[in-house]
Amino acid sequence: MTNQPYEPYEGYDPYQQQPPAQPQWGYDEQQYATQQWQGQTWETQTHAPVQAAAVPPTAPAAETAYLPPQSYERPYVAEQQPQPQPQPQGQPQQVYGAPRAAADPAPTPAPADPDSGYGPATLAGNARVTDAQRARLEGRSPIIEPGMQPALLTALLGVLLAATAPISSYALVVPLVILQAVTAAGWFRLNGMWPARQGIALAFLGGVTADVAVLVAGRDQAPAAILGPLGVWVLLTLVLQLRSHADPDTRMYGLMATVASSALAIIATGYLGADPDTVSVGAAAVAVAVLARALPLPTPASVVVSLLAAAGAGIAVGGMTGLGTKGALIGASAGVCALVGHRAASYDYPSRFVHFTAGVALPLTAAAPVVWILH
Repeated sequence: MTNQPYEPYEGYDPYQQQPPAQPQWGYDEQQYATQQWQGQTWETQTHAPVQAAAVPPTAPAAETAYLPPQSYERPYVAEQQPQPQPQPQGQPQQVYGAPRAAADPAPTPAPADPDSGYGPATLAGNARVTDAQRARLEGRSPIIEPGMQPALLTALLGVLLAATAPISSYALVVPLVILQAVTAAGWFRLNGMWPARQGIALAFLGGVTADVAVLVAGRDQAPAAILGPLGVWVLLTLVLQLRSHADPDTRMYGLMATVASSALAIIATGYLGADPDTVSVGAAAVAVAVLARALPLPTPASVVVSLLAAAGAGIAVGGMTGLGTKGALIGASAGVCALVGHRAASYDYPSRFVHFTAGVALPLTAAAPVVWILH
């Protein structure tokens, strides 16, 4: 029987895989070399690179079976190299002398970080829990008060209203228009609707229209000059929202926000329709009440101090304007309305922009109806 050289494995070139200068390996050496193999095969010309995995200690015997020794009797001739044969689709490439690589496991979602406030990552997405929802779940109050800086701005605007009211109605319009603009922008941002330029412009235009109507009609006709634009703007907002192409929920939400913002901006015109002395007392009381509320005191004590400060400011300014003890009632009432507006601007973890718009304007805007009624 003639000795025939060992035929190489189909699709495998031993002369390119292992150099002839290396000595023949035994079973233990091959297994050790297979276990220490890390990286990709050199067969970049005939096959795609394959990642070879290390053999675990408990690998089956079939995967580490004995491989017959190779023969290097034939000289290395480039022209006599066997051509690579295509392999059937669906069969993974195998590295000669190495175990089969395990299939890649399915990707698993990363674990959630308990301190980030986010849930685990999913293919469908996961909605973020808002700060207000997390505060409620933890038993905390979803309230952040504006602080001292917005209170100082409110006090400054209140002083401007109190100082310009005795001068003339046209002088009072200047700080009043600023108050209406900040009110319109702050209410939309407080409701989470930003940018809402059309709604803000519509609400601000309603306030300016009411101002013009009061200036033309006079203080004696102020109720009709204020309630007329209010009714017209509610109807106008309703018509504009009905022409919107948004979904019904968004349309209703925008309708309510626009109507409320327009109503607040128009009601602020009450400062222009009230008696100048009453305007001075009410605006000064709001300024003092907001400053007292911003002091670092417990909430019950801060509320009591604010009301007392508002009543005191009403008495002081009322004595200067001739209202006397009636100034205490006006000041206390304006202080209560200012605290209500301050509370509304603090709800549901508002942003810094909310504090410098709604937090500044709502205390003064909420006190305008009381000043108008008690003049």
